[in-house]
Amino acid sequence: MELSVLLLLALLTGLLLLLARGHLKAYGCLPPGPRPLPFLGNLLQMDRSGLLKSFLRFQEKYGDVFTVYLGPRPVVMLCGIKAIREALVDQAETFSGRGKIAILEAVFQEYGVVFANGERWKTLRRFSLATMRDFGMGKWSMEKRIQEEAQCLVEELRKTQGALQDPTLFFHSMTTNVICSIVCGKRFGYRDPELLRLLDLFYQSFALISSFSSQVFELFHSFLKYFPGTHRQVYKNLQEITRFIDRVVEKHRETLDPSSPRDFIDAYLIRMDKEKADPRSEFHQRNLIYTALSLIFAGTETTSTTLRYGFLLLLKYPHITERIHKEIDQVIGPHRLPSLDDRAKMPYTDAVIHEIQRFGDLLPIGVPHMVTKDTSFRGYIIPKGTEVFPILHSALNDPHYFEKPEVFNPDRFLDANGALKKNEAFIPFSVGKRSCLGEGIARMELFLFFITILQNFSVASPVAPEDIDLTPRESGVGKVPPVYQISFLAHGGC
Repeated sequence: MELSVLLLLALLTGLLLLLARGHLKAYGCLPPGPRPLPFLGNLLQMDRSGLLKSFLRFQEKYGDVFTVYLGPRPVVMLCGIKAIREALVDQAETFSGRGKIAILEAVFQEYGVVFANGERWKTLRRFSLATMRDFGMGKWSMEKRIQEEAQCLVEELRKTQGALQDPTLFFHSMTTNVICSIVCGKRFGYRDPELLRLLDLFYQSFALISSFSSQVFELFHSFLKYFPGTHRQVYKNLQEITRFIDRVVEKHRETLDPSSPRDFIDAYLIRMDKEKADPRSEFHQRNLIYTALSLIFAGTETTSTTLRYGFLLLLKYPHITERIHKEIDQVIGPHRLPSLDDRAKMPYTDAVIHEIQRFGDLLPIGVPHMVTKDTSFRGYIIPKGTEVFPILHSALNDPHYFEKPEVFNPDRFLDANGALKKNEAFIPFSVGKRSCLGEGIARMELFLFFITILQNFSVASPVAPEDIDLTPRESGVGKVPPVYQISFLAHGGC
């Protein structure tokens, strides 16, 4: 009996080795990387603290372009600005496919503008960019929306009378209102129960997507999806948000005037009606729901999380906050509304915002890409359908471009004359055809929200600056700042 068990084990081991060799041969021209095991991939070589540290360790050994097996599937890693630009810009079309984020796959299933591929993606991206420009992303109209929302926030912060607050709700509310005004023509009161529920779902989901358990799920989702876990909660949360969007769409359909669209959803419904006879049309309900979900979720989380990191850094480094206040007083004063035209006259404040984005490192491993055809890259052959991770952290923290990247230093973005200077490795929104759809609106929001808040308030913490901990609460697909308390105290003549 024991002999037959041993023979069976030997046969199974031999079969696995043959399968592994065949699998590796199929991907034999991929960039080098740690040798995988059958099924496990490179699991045993991974750092327990998460995927990013593992990838950075592999970069030291294998260079800026290497292959890692996440479970059984090979993924090509791009590290450093040169490799990322060579792929996503110089071969933009080839690298324009969207890879999968395992924990979100069951929700989106390649629908909606962010996770679509091929002609579906091209069609939805063209429509989304044009329509968002029509309903708010043009400079003047978008600036006005943000200015109005910033003043609403100021009123809410004044009501706190300097009491300690977790700023999450405030920052989430104002960014949600801006993107919702474009997508569904709706703005919420800051205490609206429907808004509070949505914000809780957004915040909870982003934290779960960025958690260690979701990184484990990324490795073995084909097996783990059948068991309870973080992925089930993320699915449940996002399904609740899609039901909310579905209700909003139905209300729009009931009140739609084709001659006078009010927002993104109206424009989409009009296009749906025009193409309803075309069975190949991408303008259908499912793409509408998941495009709206993508725009609202991304438009809320990215900017609000950056703001939360930003104000934590301002509490940590009060001398930087003082310099911003001085620049605001000199350029704008206490009463005039800040405008986008002020940015050119406020290089230090602009440099601080750049450094917050660099240091905050919101999407450290980037959003996965996929090659759309067999591709020659740096002497290797990447087969069609292979996923590619542009490791944005490696560009934003490259010591060749940012001296002492672990240090928060806004002056790195200023030249000898105190003017803002560009740095090609500064790519918080990624680059290429899959770069962030909302980059323009996010840049406007960050500047106008920061300036408006600091024009009206000084900030204080119950924790001494030297004791403030910047360690993220979660760091995976995204980086989530720690929870903290802050006081907004009336500033100057306000």
